[in-house]
Amino acid sequence: MIPIKNAKEIEKMRQACRTASDILERVSDLIRPGITTKEVDQAAADFMSEAGVKSAFLGYRLGHRVFPGNICISLNDEVVHGIGSQRRIQYGDVVKLDIGIIHDGWVGDNATTVPVGIIDERTDQLLRATENALTRAISVAYEGRRVGDICAEIEDEARRGGFSVVREFVGHGVGRKMHEEPQIPNYGKRGSGPKLKAGMTLAIEPMINIGTSDVRLLDDGWTVCTADSLPSAHFEHTVLITKDEPEILTWRAKAQLR
Repeated sequence: MIPIKNAKEIEKMRQACRTASDILERVSDLIRPGITTKEVDQAAADFMSEAGVKSAFLGYRLGHRVFPGNICISLNDEVVHGIGSQRRIQYGDVVKLDIGIIHDGWVGDNATTVPVGIIDERTDQLLRATENALTRAISVAYEGRRVGDICAEIEDEARRGGFSVVREFVGHGVGRKMHEEPQIPNYGKRGSGPKLKAGMTLAIEPMINIGTSDVRLLDDGWTVCTADSLPSAHFEHTVLITKDEPEILTWRAKAQLR
């Protein structure tokens, strides 16, 4: 069953998402050559502590596995769920930052991809296509439309650029739990899936690859990489379905690509 939030709960979601957005923006500003991904992860933890919130990822359980990071930080061919380490970010990298926080029992979830300096033209096209896919997906997130409409917009934008969508990992509802119904794949058929209703809060998150859509899991049990080792991009917003236009709860003006 897809949770429908009431006015009080929606305001709680707004607060959580604003905080998640603010922290993502601050962390994005730290990305530079030479900094380690562990240092970025620790800085995010410090920002969360300052804001009086907790990481939604740290300690997240999936079977016997427990996620050890405060955020997900994934470089280049790493698609999602990368773990901070002593690896140093280099000029030309693309850094995916996925930040989820818990504020007063409610989850705010968002992600962005940060280019480090000048990146090659095809990778730049990938980032722009992925962000455009998110914009297109949100543009159809109206009451009465269906989840498949969102999914189809993402897939169409990826194909338009000659890219492929990740199929194994999906967007999702978000609220009291990080992962709620419905699932929102990056591919689908218009007019299919659950009908969107006012009060739904959805984490829409295109994950798009330059090459194959196939992915592989690293030995750490969390980090997902492209099977062909080519770059991947990831953008995410938490969106509220309303009686009117969709409301982007994690909107951040600075983090959009120029």
